[in-house]
Amino acid sequence: MSFQVGSALLDACVLALLLREDAYGYVLTQNVKNILSVSESTLYPVLRRLQKENCLSTYDMPYGGRNRRYYQITSSGRARLDAYLNDWEDFKEKVDKILVGGGTSGQA
Repeated sequence: MSFQVGSALLDACVLALLLREDAYGYVLTQNVKNILSVSESTLYPVLRRLQKENCLSTYDMPYGGRNRRYYQITSSGRARLDAYLNDWEDFKEKVDKILVGGGTSGQA
């Protein structure tokens, strides 16, 4: 059984990976797919949307006679990732209280 991955979580994962290092689309999608159960066709629209929202920039590098498009996190992307990380910690803490225990109020 697996949990559905929403767009905010995908955005956060992509931004976190790009904070570590720039990556071209295929490698980036493989890194996400190794952890989350998502398809490449799901991730490329995420990359395009994050780029349109100025969270990512791109540049091309030649490789084997062709160009690879690399994605790079921007300062806006770093700010969004920080917000996602804060939200994630809050969300994780609340869910852990239910799943792991100790967080229910009004018990009989």
